[in-house]
Amino acid sequence: MNAGRFYEDFEVGDVYRSRLGRTVTETDNVWFTCLTLNTNQIHFNVPYAERTQFKRPLVNSLFTLALVHGLTVPDTSENAAANLGWSEIRLPKPVFAGDTLWAETEVTNKRESRSNPDVGIVWVRSRGVNQRREVVIEFTRAFMVYRRDAPEASDLFPVTDEDWTV
Repeated sequence: MNAGRFYEDFEVGDVYRSRLGRTVTETDNVWFTCLTLNTNQIHFNVPYAERTQFKRPLVNSLFTLALVHGLTVPDTSENAAANLGWSEIRLPKPVFAGDTLWAETEVTNKRESRSNPDVGIVWVRSRGVNQRREVVIEFTRAFMVYRRDAPEASDLFPVTDEDWTV
């Protein structure tokens, strides 16, 4: 049995809150910054960051987007065929190592696909909230999600006919 929602499960106005929060570490920030070749020292140079208005390194904003997006996946796009895009990305508050983020998502629109009967299109708006109840990121997103009866949605567990031996 598949987890996650299918196209039929979404209703405009539904709100989902991530089951888990995730604490951002200094290692997350430095590795992500290095992996993406972001050379802005505010993310990895403590003496440099101490001279800024934030007085400490900022978490890379693309890491924040990726993390909050990931926190929304179990509730929204675990059964997606494709992510179609993000828009209206806003970063109203900074994120620092040690902050814990949760995600909240609202379904804003949905429609059947015009070209593929096995999927529908869902639009959501999501936000990341830290342990101080501050919104640190907001964005809208669209994705193509399978219908419950789509061939791609069938259970992949390799059911066996062998008897148990223990």
